[in-house]
Amino acid sequence: MDIRVQDAPFDLGAEAAAFAAGRKDLGAVVTFTGVVRDNAAGTLQAMQIEHYPGMTEKALTKIAEEAAARWSLGDVLVIHRYGDLTPGELIMMVATAARHRKDAFEAAEYLMDYLKSRAPFWKREITTTGESSWVAAKDEDEDALKRW
Repeated sequence: MDIRVQDAPFDLGAEAAAFAAGRKDLGAVVTFTGVVRDNAAGTLQAMQIEHYPGMTEKALTKIAEEAAARWSLGDVLVIHRYGDLTPGELIMMVATAARHRKDAFEAAEYLMDYLKSRAPFWKREITTTGESSWVAAKDEDEDALKRW
């Protein structure tokens, strides 16, 4: 299990390749990568992501351990960035490995739903016009958690 909270960019291809390398006992590897998108009608300059070091890693590790046990995962990778990110940058990655694809897919979705709604990150959008606002929780993200 590898949980990383970092300000530096990551190489999606290299991370996915390293995670999948040598998997002879596991038949499925699923990856998902989140990208900063411009929800500000083409005016998003940056998304600032804040977190509390230590607390964030502990929370992500706990949910990853729950997913690993629930879906009999062979491995889990979670990378989440913080700091100032611009539209198009990679913000996070989840990878799961399991004997069967259903477990790998469901565990990845579970982790993504958790990261979107419950992970202790605070996001603020800053526009090219100088406005800034905190990103509020969305009802559809909360609804996604209810299925688990």
